[in-house]
Amino acid sequence: MKIFKILLLGFFLLGLLSPVNTGNAQEPDELKEEFSKFEETIYDTLPVQIIVNKDAKIKIKNDIDKPKTVKKKEEVDISGYFFLNLAINLITVLIIVFLIYYPNNKRQGYIFTFLLFNIIIFLLTYVLNEVKISMGAAFGLFAVFSMLRYRTAGISMKDMTYLFIFIALGLLNAIHLEIYETIIINAIIVIFTFVLDSQLFFKPYNVKRIDYDNTELTKPENKEKLIEDLRKRTGLDVYDVSVTRINFLRDSARIQIYYHD
Repeated sequence: MKIFKILLLGFFLLGLLSPVNTGNAQEPDELKEEFSKFEETIYDTLPVQIIVNKDAKIKIKNDIDKPKTVKKKEEVDISGYFFLNLAINLITVLIIVFLIYYPNNKRQGYIFTFLLFNIIIFLLTYVLNEVKISMGAAFGLFAVFSMLRYRTAGISMKDMTYLFIFIALGLLNAIHLEIYETIIINAIIVIFTFVLDSQLFFKPYNVKRIDYDNTELTKPENKEKLIEDLRKRTGLDVYDVSVTRINFLRDSARIQIYYHD
């Protein structure tokens, strides 16, 4: 057994000491050249461009370095055009309020509401024309305005019409129209408001609600007698009347009278 091991060790030593066949061996320069050719074939086939450096970074072929676009904040253009439109809007509103509405109606309670509504609508419309908002924000603003309701029982249809006029003026003056177009539209609104609310075609009247103590005269066939009785009692030039509620237990009625100044 020991002899067998000695023979195996001898064959192993002979194999190590035997001369190496250098017929097919390649020089280091030849190996480098073949490796460089191999690299070029690899570069042509890969979809990436390999840059050999210390950090071994990889860069995509035909990758154009696009400049990063920074999203700019929306800006509102507060220029001379804005102040000119605001001046036209305020002049028109003041003409309607102090030369048409107040002389014909003698009510100061809604002047604050008319002026403030007009200015807020003007500013909001102007800003929305300058700034692009999302659909969700637009619906949110619509929901906010839908909650604005006037629940005052004493407000008349005429006052609601004036409120609509001032809202419409704020919208029309805030959009980007030409100056002459804005002036023409405002002049048309002022002229029609003056003509319809003046005494040129319609005689102005007032409305009052009173409690009446004679239900017998509230019958439709006694309307003329009711008007005559109301004229004597109130001293007003009553020309029409409407019954809104009748209480037979107390023998009273709530009526609405229409009279001229």
